[in-house]
Amino acid sequence: MSAQLFLNQTELSRRWKISPRTLERWRWLGNGPRYHKIGGRVVYRLSDIEEFENGRSFTSTMDEQHGGRDVV
Repeated sequence: MSAQLFLNQTELSRRWKISPRTLERWRWLGNGPRYHKIGGRVVYRLSDIEEFENGRSFTSTMDEQHGGRDVV
C-alpha cells in the first residue's frame, strides 16, 4: 500500500497563491477540491488536488465548461 500525500489548508493556499479563507468558502459552497476531515483537521489529498487542477484547464473563455456561449 503506497502512502498518500496530504496538504493542509495553508499549504494548498500557498500552492495556489490564494487566501486560506477562499478554500474555506469553497468548502462551504462545495466548489473546491475534495477534502477530508481527520481528527478535526481539514486536509486535501494530493491526487484530489491534481484532479481538480486538471479539470480546470481551458483553451478559451468560450469553452462550454466555462459557461461560454455563442456570440451573434
